[in-house]
Amino acid sequence: MINPRIFLQTMITLASASLGLVSALAWNEAIKATIVQVFGTDDSLAGLYTYAILATVLAIVVLSLLGRAAARIGGEAVINREAD
Repeated sequence: MINPRIFLQTMITLASASLGLVSALAWNEAIKATIVQVFGTDDSLAGLYTYAILATVLAIVVLSLLGRAAARIGGEAVINREAD
């Protein structure tokens, strides 16, 4: 017999992951289009590196902010800074 609580938790986890993927793909396209308009690059090597660098910087900033927010509310971040 299926436990309704576990089933609901699993469905929430799956929905969150799938919606997160859709959101990430949408941001991927938006960032690519922005790079093309702002920097005038296309799918050339320079454009791909520009995109990779900007995506990496954005990921670092977002993860740092989320880690700080988790620390403020008493949660633990997955990534811990060594300097603290």
